Amino acid sequence: MKSSYLFLIIFLFSNAQGGSGSIFEVTNYGARGDGITDSTNAFLTTWKAACASSTPATMKIPDGDYLITNALFVGPCENPVMVEIIGTVVAPVDYNKIVNFSYWIKFKSINGLWIKGGTLDAKGKGYWDCKSKSSSGTCPSSGPTSLTFESVTNGKISKLTSKNSLQIHISIHKSKNTTLSDINISAPGDSPNTDGIHVEASSITSISSSTIGTGDDCISIGPGTFTTSIHNIACGPGHGISIGSLARRVNEDGVKDLKVSNSNFIGTTNGVRIKTWANPSNGYVNNILFKKLIMNNVRNPIIIDQKYCPNNINCPTQSSGIKISNVVYQNIKGTSATKAAMTFICSSSNVCTSILLQDINLSYIGTSAAKSNCENILGATSGTISPKSCF
Repeated sequence: MKSSYLFLIIFLFSNAQGGSGSIFEVTNYGARGDGITDSTNAFLTTWKAACASSTPATMKIPDGDYLITNALFVGPCENPVMVEIIGTVVAPVDYNKIVNFSYWIKFKSINGLWIKGGTLDAKGKGYWDCKSKSSSGTCPSSGPTSLTFESVTNGKISKLTSKNSLQIHISIHKSKNTTLSDINISAPGDSPNTDGIHVEASSITSISSSTIGTGDDCISIGPGTFTTSIHNIACGPGHGISIGSLARRVNEDGVKDLKVSNSNFIGTTNGVRIKTWANPSNGYVNNILFKKLIMNNVRNPIIIDQKYCPNNINCPTQSSGIKISNVVYQNIKGTSATKAAMTFICSSSNVCTSILLQDINLSYIGTSAAKSNCENILGATSGTISPKSCF
């Protein structure tokens, strides 16, 4: 593992410095950057050649608009591969051409992968409009994720713009040692389920220096996710940075060792949130740090919700089995759009324990004072806490 990771670092450095490496340009394999011609097969053929290269390779997408439908880029590869996007990769305007798969673009089973630069435009408006207008079930129940890393080790995504995803923009799944930086993600605030970055069943993930505005969570952390660092994020519009939702299943892995720091939330529905369904589960949330965060007109700046049921339809009535412990909220400041600046709705059967508030200063934008609400929580405070803690 260590030797493979070192090899990737050497490869990335040599490419950044203009070093040697095999370059495979999609236009040499039939792709056309006119935004009309379907270049899916050309992209896949280019990938196959780059993946088989005897030296570290670059799959280059030059300036232009390249139309592709669902594309699965599979390893393992002979050497690390960089996908350098200079132009824009676009999906068909007709969402029916890509909704039969859970992904639009997926990279799978690769050790050493770097997606660098460029733009992905999934053209999601038609799908969102259908979802918002249809009550008869005529729209597809779910849309594809724009970019997926699955079973990728030593992966990197940098300087990428992703916009108008039908649903999730970027998904990191069953992957290890993944770095995401300088990402720009955008979708309208009312676009349904357009999460920015979703990480699940993955370890050692870093997300930094990115701007995310969507119609759902800016970043969401799913079960089985360990050792995650999130810092220097500008989030808004959207639903904040969330752990969960959890407790969808009885047998579910936990979330552990997460740090969110030095980030701003602007006009979001939530700031930092832990959300679990009120279902039996053997999952857990442990060793979490939320530090140096600024809230600007955020509806729920700090929230634990173990009765999560977003549409209030067929909500479970049991007690959540998720055990939440060792969560620290440190140096969080700003304004709340509601009086309840801090809300802790914990499970009656699994009380939240070892919750620590340190130096909190949240004020309500209205004329009255902010407040905090608690259910089934044990914790402590340190420093100045405003509003006053309810535990």
